[in-house]
Amino acid sequence: MCGIIGYIGNKQSLPVLIKGLRRLEYRGYDSAGVALLEGGHIERVRAVGKIDNLAEKVQGHKLLGTVGIAHTRWATHGGGTEENAHPHISNNKIALV
Repeated sequence: MCGIIGYIGNKQSLPVLIKGLRRLEYRGYDSAGVALLEGGHIERVRAVGKIDNLAEKVQGHKLLGTVGIAHTRWATHGGGTEENAHPHISNNKIALV
């Protein structure tokens, strides 16, 4: 089962999105990712495995945006890889889960 969470507001979206993904962990997943709007462009981080892997990976990024989307993926087509993890980005204009 997949899970999706989005946030638009005045707070930094990354902590809200990670907390939301943790609340969706019970659904099962093999990868997770986040995409945030940062200064007019999209920054994306994805990881295979637990939300902890994603949370550790985002620590190395300055993601301060207040708009974002996050996703947990259970592979039904394609393997559970970082390349297949969501969000996907098109022309750095749209992030899709």
